[in-house]
Amino acid sequence: MGDLGQFLPMILIFVVAYFFMIRPQIKRQKDEKKFTAELKRGDRVVTKSGLHGKIMELNDKDFSCILETMAGKLKFDRSAISMEMSKKLNAPEKK
Repeated sequence: MGDLGQFLPMILIFVVAYFFMIRPQIKRQKDEKKFTAELKRGDRVVTKSGLHGKIMELNDKDFSCILETMAGKLKFDRSAISMEMSKKLNAPEKK
């Protein structure tokens, strides 16, 4: 029983870390993967660097997309599109 008593605090720390850190990270990665897979032409998005644009083309071969911006058309990797900022941009305005 003495050996288990030494490892119990470490086991509890791991369980807490899993539920509060690792599990939410895995869920966010799944959500982000689903978001990039569901992108379609005409969607208004924001890149992680803050560039706003509208999707003009999606290329499944190299997982890229072409965004139309005020500066013209730019090619981006789909992973560069921010899920959080794009959802905020497209959220309905509350009155």
